[in-house]
Amino acid sequence: MSFNPQSLPPMFHIDVTADSAAGGPQSEGDKQDMMVSLLRQIVAGQDKQRELLEELVHHASAQHKQRVSELGQWKRANPKLARRCRMAAETLAKVQNEFLEHLTDEVVDNEQNLLDGEFMLNEFVDRFGPRLAHLNGVIQVLAQLSVHPESQEAANR
Repeated sequence: MSFNPQSLPPMFHIDVTADSAAGGPQSEGDKQDMMVSLLRQIVAGQDKQRELLEELVHHASAQHKQRVSELGQWKRANPKLARRCRMAAETLAKVQNEFLEHLTDEVVDNEQNLLDGEFMLNEFVDRFGPRLAHLNGVIQVLAQLSVHPESQEAANR
């Protein structure tokens, strides 16, 4: 038994015939007025978007300035610790370089195994990934808390 969609009563009716009263041709002036109105709406939307972006930039820069100010206060309150953070960051940067050399040697030596086997790739990532991520994080924190040599020389003058 086949289904015939025309056997069902219509749920609604759409009139697609042209009605000269409702959809008659618009005059050239009406089209231009509509275009000008749409362009004004676009400009208003762009103005609002620009205002929101300026507010967002202002808010982000205010947070950044506050963070820089707080770090500067901390460094001035803890000059000895800030210098030690610098020394520690430099030492860990050397450690990181050696670690990266070992990591890259491992990749070069096991290139085919890493390409062919997912197990070897997972082992590699498990072995090196967390250590590298944590080391980067520690170095970044120490570098932010440290006194840079240029600013230290300026403070000593």
